[in-house]
Amino acid sequence: MTTASQPHSRRFYVIGFLVLMAFDTLAQLSFKVAGDHALPLEFSPAWLARVFGQPWIYGAFIGYVGAFFTWMTLLKHAPIGPAFAASHLEIVSVLVLSALLFGEHIGWQQMLGGLFILAGIVCLAFSEEEAGAPEATQATPGNAAGLHGAAH
Repeated sequence: MTTASQPHSRRFYVIGFLVLMAFDTLAQLSFKVAGDHALPLEFSPAWLARVFGQPWIYGAFIGYVGAFFTWMTLLKHAPIGPAFAASHLEIVSVLVLSALLFGEHIGWQQMLGGLFILAGIVCLAFSEEEAGAPEATQATPGNAAGLHGAAH
């Protein structure tokens, strides 16, 4: 038996982790472009002006701040194991977008690693659903059996 809050929770997690992935991906790609514009590295006022004169450094800051607040919101509600795994989805998105945007090569090792990351997240999500399944038999409105089962 499912409760009315379960579909909302699943939607919340999916949207939340997609937002987290977007912020993390923005941060990583922005740092890549900002880093390219920051070369050669030197600590001088001219270098700082060059770094902070690029809009990409602000994209990196926005990405990290957005990811932080999104992660804190998700941690209030999501189980930590699958949440931590899902928080690394940006590894796959950055890998794909770096190939598309920067022409970086994706070898079979990277593809295999990305598939393992996705498979691990899926396995953890399913294991969390199975672990949460006994809760569905506990007391819910209209489920008197759950009340009696919990009393014994």
